[in-house]
Amino acid sequence: MSQAPESRDVDPEITKTLAEYSTGISFDDLSAEAVEASKHCLLDWIGVTIAGLEEPLTQMLIEQAEADGGQKQASIVGDGRRVSTSQAALINGSASHALDYDDVQTRLQGHPTVPVAPVVLALGEKDGASGKDVITAFAAGVDAECRIGAYIGMSHYLKGWHSTATIGTFGAAVGASRMLGLDSEKCALAMGIAGTQAAGLKSMFGTMCKPLHAGKAAQNGLFAANMAARGFTSRPDVLERHQGFAHTQTEATDIPAGLLGLHERFEVRDALFKYHAACYMTHSTIEAIHNIQRKANLVPDNIDKVEVTVVTGAVDVCGIPTPSSGLEGKFSLRYCAAIAINGDDTARLDTYSDEMVKEPHLVDLLNKVTVAEKDSLERMAAEVTIHTKDGVVHYEHYDAGIPAADLDAQWDKLVNKFRACVDPVLGNEKTEKIIDKVKHLDKVDDISELAALWA
Repeated sequence: MSQAPESRDVDPEITKTLAEYSTGISFDDLSAEAVEASKHCLLDWIGVTIAGLEEPLTQMLIEQAEADGGQKQASIVGDGRRVSTSQAALINGSASHALDYDDVQTRLQGHPTVPVAPVVLALGEKDGASGKDVITAFAAGVDAECRIGAYIGMSHYLKGWHSTATIGTFGAAVGASRMLGLDSEKCALAMGIAGTQAAGLKSMFGTMCKPLHAGKAAQNGLFAANMAARGFTSRPDVLERHQGFAHTQTEATDIPAGLLGLHERFEVRDALFKYHAACYMTHSTIEAIHNIQRKANLVPDNIDKVEVTVVTGAVDVCGIPTPSSGLEGKFSLRYCAAIAINGDDTARLDTYSDEMVKEPHLVDLLNKVTVAEKDSLERMAAEVTIHTKDGVVHYEHYDAGIPAADLDAQWDKLVNKFRACVDPVLGNEKTEKIIDKVKHLDKVDDISELAALWA
C-alpha cells in the first residue's frame, strides 16, 4: 500500500491542537455564559426536534430504523421508542433540522447544535452521564466545529458545500470523543475518520436531504469516535495535511481565525436563534420589513414594489424565486418578504405550507419583490426598500448576525418558542418539566431523567 504524503501545508498540527483542547477542557473551564448558552441551545434543539417528529422524512427514518433492528440504547426525542445510539443520532439529528428552525453560528456558516446534540444526548442516555458531562461535551463539539469553520473560511460554503453536514461531522466526532472519554490522540484520529466521511451539498436545500445532512453528520461523527475507540486508524492531521480536508475543501485557510481566543472564548456563546421558521438568511429581510411595518403600517394592496438586497452568495442559499412547496418557501427571500408584508406569523410552522406558497394574494406580493446582492453587506444582513403606490419609499437595514447581549431575555424568548413547539405534542405538564430540567441541567446526575420526560 502506498504511503500518503506528509503534511506540507503552512498549518502544522491544527488537528492536534483542537483535539488536545477539546479533550482537555472540563466543565469548570467553561464560562458561566458558555454554560448558560449551552442550555439555551439544548432547550431549543429539543423543541425543534419534537416539532419535527411528524415530518414525513422523520417518519421514513423511524420506519427504516425499525426495519433494520438493533439494540435499544437511546430514545427518539418526542416519541420515546428506543433505538441504537447510531439510529438515534440519525433520526434526532434529521428531525431537529427538518423544519429549518434550529440555531445558527456565523463562524461555522451553519447550524451548530444539530450535529452535536443528538450524539452527546444519545450517549448520555445510554451511559447515564451527568448533565455537566453533556454540557461539556456539547460545548467542546460546538467549539471544534465553529473553529474549523473559521479556519476553512467562506470559500468552502460558497463552493456549494453545506457546512452543517461537512464541518458538523467534526463537531459530532469531538462531542462523541468527549462522552466516550477518548484522549487527544484518539480524538484526532476520530476527526480523521470524520473528515473522510464529511459530505453534504447545498444544491439539496429545499429537499429532505438538507435535514438528512444534519442527521448523517451526527451519525458519522458518532461512528468516527466509536471506531477510533476501537483502534481504527486514520490520519491524525486530517485538517492540514496535503490532500486533507482543507486542501481539498477550501481556497484558503486562516489559522488565527480558527484559534481565536482558544481557552478564553467559547463559540457556543455566539449561537443565533431562529424566531422565524425559515432559513436564517431570510431573517434580516423579515425583521427589516417588520420594522418598517411598525413605523408605517403598510397595507399590502398599496405596495408597488419591494427591493431586497442581501450579501453576495445569499441567493445561492435562499433565492428560490417561486417556491412550489412549503419547504421551498423557507428558502425563498421573495416568499418570506411577501408573508412578512402580509402580516402572516413567520414563526408559525403552517405559514410555510404547500398551500400557503400558492395563495394568490401571496403570489401577487411575491411577484413585486426583487432580490439583489451586494458584496459590502454584513454576512447575515439585509436592506429592504418598499415603494408604495402613493409614492412613499420606506428603507430599513437589519443585521440578524449579532448574538444577543442579554442571555436572560434570550432564555425567555426561547421558552416561549419551546412551548409553541412542544405543548401540542407532549402537553403542558411535560413541556414545563423539560424546561425546568434543562434550566438546571448542570445539577442533573443522570441525563436519562431528561430523556424520560420527552417520551
